[in-house]
Parts: sequence; structure tokens; C-alpha cells
Amino acid sequence: MAGPDTLSLMLGEEERNRRIEQAIAELKLDYAERVTESRRTPAVPAKTAPFPQDLRPDLRDALRQRGVTSLFTHQVETYRRALAGENVVITTPTASGKTLCYNLPVLQRLLCDAEARAIYLFPTKALSRDQMAELHGIVGIQGLKEEGETGGAGDEEPLAPLAALGAYVYDGDTPQDRRRAVRQHARIVISNPDMLHAGILPHHTKWTNLFQNLRFVVLDELHQYRGVFGSHLANVMRRLRRVCAFYGTQPTYIASSATIANARELAEKLLEAPVSLIDESGAPRGEKEIALYNPPVVEPRLGLRRSHLAETVDLAERFIRRGLQTIVFARSRLHVEVLARELQERLPRHPVESPLVRPYRGGYLPKERRALETALKNGELRAIVSTNALELGIDIGSLDVAIISGFPGTIASFWQQAGRAGRRSTTSAAILVATSSPLDQFLVRHPDYFFGASPEQALIHPDNLLILYAHVRCAAFELPFQSGESFGAEDLEGILAFLEEQGVLHFKNGKWFWTEDSYPADHVSLRTVTSDNFVVVDQAGGGDGKPQIIGEVDFSSAPTTLHEKAIYLHGGVEYQVESLDWVGRKAYVRRVRSDYFTDAITYTKVKILDVFAEERSIRRALVEHRGQAAVTMAHGEVHVVSQVVGFKKIKFNTMENVGAGDVTLPENEKHTTAFWLTLESSLWEDLPFGRAELIDGLLGMATLLHTLAPLILLCDALDIGVTVGEDAEGWCEPLGRGLPSARLRPVQTSADADPAAFRPTLFLYDSFPGGMGLAETLYVQHQRLVRDAVARLQECECEHGCPSCVGPINWSGARSKAVATRLLERLAAILAGRHDEPVPSSWR
Repeated sequence: MAGPDTLSLMLGEEERNRRIEQAIAELKLDYAERVTESRRTPAVPAKTAPFPQDLRPDLRDALRQRGVTSLFTHQVETYRRALAGENVVITTPTASGKTLCYNLPVLQRLLCDAEARAIYLFPTKALSRDQMAELHGIVGIQGLKEEGETGGAGDEEPLAPLAALGAYVYDGDTPQDRRRAVRQHARIVISNPDMLHAGILPHHTKWTNLFQNLRFVVLDELHQYRGVFGSHLANVMRRLRRVCAFYGTQPTYIASSATIANARELAEKLLEAPVSLIDESGAPRGEKEIALYNPPVVEPRLGLRRSHLAETVDLAERFIRRGLQTIVFARSRLHVEVLARELQERLPRHPVESPLVRPYRGGYLPKERRALETALKNGELRAIVSTNALELGIDIGSLDVAIISGFPGTIASFWQQAGRAGRRSTTSAAILVATSSPLDQFLVRHPDYFFGASPEQALIHPDNLLILYAHVRCAAFELPFQSGESFGAEDLEGILAFLEEQGVLHFKNGKWFWTEDSYPADHVSLRTVTSDNFVVVDQAGGGDGKPQIIGEVDFSSAPTTLHEKAIYLHGGVEYQVESLDWVGRKAYVRRVRSDYFTDAITYTKVKILDVFAEERSIRRALVEHRGQAAVTMAHGEVHVVSQVVGFKKIKFNTMENVGAGDVTLPENEKHTTAFWLTLESSLWEDLPFGRAELIDGLLGMATLLHTLAPLILLCDALDIGVTVGEDAEGWCEPLGRGLPSARLRPVQTSADADPAAFRPTLFLYDSFPGGMGLAETLYVQHQRLVRDAVARLQECECEHGCPSCVGPINWSGARSKAVATRLLERLAAILAGRHDEPVPSSWR
């Protein structure tokens, strides 16, 4: 391995390509048994076109000053369609010039029409400020200072008409004393959906000049708007169209997206208008080596593999020591901090107090995130470990290697993360390091499926009643609703009548008027169930010893991250949570030296509220046996109650479980939709398994189905929850094991008294309140889900169970795999309508 002297990043393109090729060759040679597949995407030449004839001369000159003498074909097509008034969505690869696709028509229109205005919406603040710098680079000025003032001149003399275009960021970090200037002078308002929702639309009367002259709305990173966030945004767009109609404007929408299966459909659902798709890229692309890496088995009998985190650290160190700038993506904030900490300990510091590797994730303060982005772009950092926060198009320079530690949940996310390494002419590498989860193991063992898989569909449900109701309130605050007006597909007048009964609205002369003093948008978060985030307070603080806020955690993550005695990692430093103020939304921490981190244990129970309409075939017995249904499939509404009840202590280097503890936190409740299977005793009564073994098998079966479901749903694994329970006074109490000792109680089931009365139910429920349609899709695709689970069990080489199928034996039980295999094989045969093996003759 190369020594520290190779850490210099002052490499030419030829030397950089040579080092990457050498590193890839050594990787394949040294770890031949671990690299299950390696494929190279070839370089692609550019397809260019001349500047459009109607492009203004000053805009041509500005582009030439930046070295742009022609355009890619997809940029020209977007320019023509957008200026013709078509709504468009561009889905081309990373670094293909999508930014210029929308900047060009917007600048052209604004230069030709002195009153025209535009809104740019980005999913994150960091991306907003990064793209503002790009826009100011085109118009010939350096950009704005933090306070909103114009900076000094750039290397090139600004072109007067372009320099006069006011482009300003307007978000939560914009100082109050600068906001009036932005409202008055901005011709391009750069913001995010959250600020549009809470800071612009409710105060549209202060933005009359913007809305009276709004010509374009840009939606960047469209693929991020899925699930709850996308469903909220669709309603924000409904509100935006209402306000625009009030001011007599109908803007054109330009969206850009990573490659997803339904970009046009998603855009049309968000905008509720026709959209043209532009998906053929004219940009060049360098060669990229993509490797699938499976950590080695360290305990064959148990099927245990070496930790994917340890393997990721080893791989990253190899590339960093070769002077190759590397980005490592991890699936959770905890893993980001663990990986960064390990790499910082292995690599020298240069200068002495400055680490070569830094973590990057949500929860850091804005100033800290921007400093990290700049350091990475300038080459001051050799590597960065990030959550998917850097998956987006923030300009972090041209990196050499992307290591994805664990499948990121979707094929589209993988290609986005892989695309952060390499640019248009250089060779790059992307490595997927598989975890032991069944999903990851399925993908690295089926490379043809992985490389040939269609990108996912982004699903949204704008008419989710909880979300719709919240935005009807916001819309009514902005403008009165009129009789006969529509807002989504649901019965608007019914919602308005309900709000009138609540005293929120007043009906007069055919209109509903807002009557409360409250400000509804301030209480609606677009990204989470609640807008109440927790702040993390270091009690020791800085050098003055005063308490200091060091981070922020969203409400849904707080119970698992900030419970008392949790190890909270920030910047590679360990803090222990000493107390959690649930009401005040504050966690008080103190810096410690710890050789372990904590992993929360959650207890979940479910209550079935409604089985949906019969005409939708929501509930039906699939097979009759001895007068009983062997299995019942259903889809409906459920009430889910979850509570963090304990935690495990996991050693940093070995990932050993070295202890546990109890936690007492409030319950979290939500109504959502679920797909469930209720299993009758006829499915297992002749199998040679005891009651405890049967429960172990059911839990292992749930683990497997839950981890394979994203392959069918084309969603993130976190979007789906799972629990197995048995009916107890209306609630399905969980049958799970492994709770801390203080919470352990014997698993009492009806099987203890009457085995025939034992009717366990396995729930796969939508993680979002109200549901996003995922559970219904599982109901429709349940036969495929069971079939895939059987295939995974049959090809897994472990003897009794492992993390790659039903879970490790010390968690799932010695016979969990055997029980789950027999149950799923029978279930697959029943669902397929077969009466051949593996169904025993007694069933015929």
C-alpha cells in the first residue's frame, strides 16, 4: 500500500487516471473472492449543438467568458421547449449540465423582459447557495456575501445587463433586515419548498411584484420529492398556482431530476399539468469502474460476515493513501460518525491539528456544513464521509472514488452517489460494499439484476387526508376558498365545512374566510410528521465553559438517537446524553471517551382499524383447508404505537454487543395503512416444531420479507415498518424477543393454551402517517414477495440462520431458518394454487 507521501492531491489528469487504474487492478487482485462483479461503463463522447440563433449576444459573451462555446443537445432542447411555454423535466446523468438547462431560458427571458421574475426551488439550503454561486458565475459577478451584499468583481469584467439581474437566496438563514430588499429587488428568488410554504406564500401580499410577473418556476432534484416530502410539495404547488392565478400569471415549470422510472409522471402529479420529458443526454462521460464488494464470511456455520463498516474503512484508506480524493456514503448518521472516526485514527493529520477526513450529515450547523463543502471542493480534505446529504448536486469538485457503504435503498440513489465520483473526462471508481442484510446479499449475488434493474418510481400521495387537510388550512389563510373551487381529488367542501365547524373558517357570500389569529403554515413540516426538532446542547460548551448548541435532530429520529445514556456522535467525537427534555425538545450531552456506540430497541404494536372496500379485493381467504383458511391476506388502515424501550451497546471495532440498558420514553402513535398476513394453524400443525420455535420462525420470516420488500416497492427500506403479533383485545401485541432484561416478559400466546387458536399476524406497514400507497402495492404483489423470500432462503449457505436471511442465530433462534423455510415454501405453493411439493400429501 502506498505511504503517506502519496497524500498530495496536486495530480494531473493523466497521473490521476493512472493511480485509479492501478488501485482498481490491485483491488481485483487482492480481493478477488470479495469482488463479486466489476463492470466498466465506457466513456461517452459529447453531442453538441451551436447556440440558438435567438440567444442574446450578451448571454453568448457571458458563456464564452466561462469557456462555453457550444451547448449539449439536451440543453438546446430544454431552451427551446421552455421558451415555447412547455413544462419540461430533464433526467440526464450527474454532471451533464442540467443547471444550464434551466438557467439559459430563464436568463434569456429575464433579459428580454425587464419585469419578468423567476423562482428557483432546491431541496436543501446548501444546494440553494451552491447554485446561486453558479448562476452568478454566468452573469459575471462573484456572488453575494452572507449578509446579502454584492461581492467584488470577478476575474472578468461583468456584462452590464447581466450584472443587473438580481439573484438572491431567500431561506431561513437570510437575516430579517435583508428580507425586504430581496422582496423588492430580486428577479430570481432562490429558495426551498419549506420557505415557499411558510415564508413566501402566506405573505404573498408582500411579494406582489414577484407573483404579478412570475414567468418561471424551477424545481431542481425532482427525484427527492417523493413520499411525505413530495406529497407535501404537490400541495404547496397547488397553493402556488392559486396565488399565481389571483395575480393573473401562469408560469412555466422546469424540473431536473436524477434518472428515475417515472420522472414525467412524478412531475405531472406534482404540477397537475402536462410535462414534456427530456431524457437523452448530450454530455460526455468518462470511464467508470463499478464494483460489487461482499465482505468475507468469518464464521461459515453461522453465515457471519465481517462488518461492512470495517471493510469500508479498509477500502477508503487504500484509495486515500494513493492521493485519490474519496467520498464515502453511509446509510445513517451514526455510521457516518463511526466511519469518519475510524479513518481519522488511521490517517495522519495535515497540518497536525487538521484531519484529512471529516464527516458530513444533517444536524450540523449551516456554517459548519458550508465550510466542509468548501474544504472538499478546494482539495483541503482528502475524503469526506456523508449521508445522502451530498448525493444531491452540490458542487464539491471532481472526486475520484465513491464508496457506498451498504445499498442506499434505491437503484436511483446508488447511481446518484456513484456519480459523485468522476466528471466528463477522467476515469473514476464506485464500489458498493454490501451489508449482511438479505437485500444487499441478493443484489451482490445477482449482478445482472443489479446492473439491469430499472430505476425506481417515486411515489407520492398528495391526497393523503392528513397532508391535504393541513394544506387546505394554509391555502385558506392565503386566499379565501370559493364555492365550487377544487383542491385535489378529495371533497374540498366537506373539508371546508369541517373547518367551519371547528371555528377556523367562516362562510359568507359563497366564500370561506380564515378567522383564527394563528398562522397555520408555521405548524406544518414538509419533511416530517412534526416540525418539532430537538437541539443538542453540550453542557461543557466551548472554552468559556458555557453550554453550547452543537447540533439538531429531527423529531422522528430523536427517540432512537437522543435517549438517555445514548452515545451521540458529532464530528467524530463521542458525547453521552445525560438528560432528554422531551417537552422542551432539548438533549443535554457531555463529551466522553467511549469504545462503543448505542443502538436503540423499539417496541411496536398494531391495531387494525379498517379493512378496505370489498370491490378492491382488499381481504380474501386464498386457500381453504379443512374448512379453515390457511392464510388471509389483507390491506387496510391500522393504528401503530411504537416506543423506544432500550438500547444495545455495540463495540466500535468488532461490532460486538457488549451490553444493554433500559429507556423510558413516551409512545409515538400514528394512523397509517398496512398489508398483513394472518396465518392459521392449518399451515403448520403437522410440522415438527415447538411453539417457541414457531415464533422464532415467524420473526425470521418477518425479517426476510421486510428487507426484500423494497425490491418490489422500489422504495427505501425505512419507508416500511414491520411487526409480528397476535390479537390481544384488539391490539396485535409483538412477539419479539431481545428486549432489555427489565422489559423482558414471557411470550404468552394462545398457542400455550390451544395451538389451534394461535393466529399470528405479520404486518408490513407504511412508515408515513396516512400511508403513501406502499402497503397496497405489497398487497397486489404479495405472491412475488413470498416467492423472492423462498429463493433467498434456498440460496443462502448458512445452516441455521444469518444476517443475510432470517437474522443471526443468536437473535433469531437455532431453528428460525428451518421454520421460516417450511412456512414460506407452503405459503408460496398455496398462493400459486399448486398442490405439488413442498406441500405434504396430507394437504391434498
